[in-house]
Amino acid sequence: MITLAQLAEDPHPRLARLRATAPVLWLPALGGWMVTTRALALAVMRDAETFTVDDPRFTTGQVTGPSMLSLDGTEHARHREPFTDPFRPGAVHGSYADAVQQEADRLLDSLAGRDEAEIRREFAGPLAATTMTDALGLDGVPAAQVLRWYDAIVHAVHELTEGRPAGADGHTAYAALREAVAGTVDAAASRSLLVDAARALELPDLTANAAVLLFGGIETTEAMITNLLFHLLSSPEQSRELQAEPDLLDNAIEESLRLEPAAAVVDRYATRDVRLAGAEIRKGDLVTVSLAAANRDPSVFPDPDRFDLHRPNSRRQLAFAHGPHYCLGAHLARLETRIALRSCLDRLDGLRLDPSRPAAVHGLVFRKPAALWVQWDR
Repeated sequence: MITLAQLAEDPHPRLARLRATAPVLWLPALGGWMVTTRALALAVMRDAETFTVDDPRFTTGQVTGPSMLSLDGTEHARHREPFTDPFRPGAVHGSYADAVQQEADRLLDSLAGRDEAEIRREFAGPLAATTMTDALGLDGVPAAQVLRWYDAIVHAVHELTEGRPAGADGHTAYAALREAVAGTVDAAASRSLLVDAARALELPDLTANAAVLLFGGIETTEAMITNLLFHLLSSPEQSRELQAEPDLLDNAIEESLRLEPAAAVVDRYATRDVRLAGAEIRKGDLVTVSLAAANRDPSVFPDPDRFDLHRPNSRRQLAFAHGPHYCLGAHLARLETRIALRSCLDRLDGLRLDPSRPAAVHGLVFRKPAALWVQWDR
């Protein structure tokens, strides 16, 4: 019997057994089916008519209300479309590269004179929060406040996912975010995704999508930076190789995403009775796609548990999901991670893990080290 605690602590050996013996299996701990091969994961995520997010049990929707993340079909398109163009690759680089580099430099400047830091919350999280605050154009809201709202909303979703009440903090944070969104729209700042999107969306929809963008933009990027540093610094030989061959950086990012996606699972709900790999799924059943399992499918990624800078097909990873709900901010997250990693390696000589404070990736849905302590030479 697989428990939620086992899936949070070290899911990969158990997921490997499921993938080999029962790639679609009912897990009582989840109260639903789990899909563990890459091919079946793609099939489920591509078929929004059969496997939908539009269900009252969808945990993020319970906290934020309807958004692009929790809708399908024409309503999903209506919510997503106002934000699509600003997150295309060319627009992302032109709009954010300089600002991300400046913020990365500012955060690393704040570590001057030190020889250690908890890099997740002293660097990765603030960088992601500042970038998303600036991207949305939240008027007069410090990034630190946005990070606190994000923490509360993520915690509420996490509690619901594990079958516990969400608590009041998430709803309080969401109400504060709604007030900030309304103030931003009223101020009509010239450079704001929210002001632009307000031409198509009313305040409730605008706030829900702002929350989703913060949720994805901070969670994904903070985890990407933290997990990449963890994987690289856990393999000093590959870290040295990357420093000697900077062209390997993009592949390092994709390989880290493959090995530990920031979001380990995505949930769908069956809209009809359907047979999938021999499993008889009933209308209304929860179908959880394990991105963590799909990304270590040995039929696609040989020796899948190894971090390999030279893996030729790392970009086939599914960390950003697939289909109509492919992550809108994937290009921005990659840009931030690329700048963050390069800046850390360039400015923190001898960067290494703190051996006295070991780290491990953990989490049922969102996977990253709770803290990542690093050291460097002054």
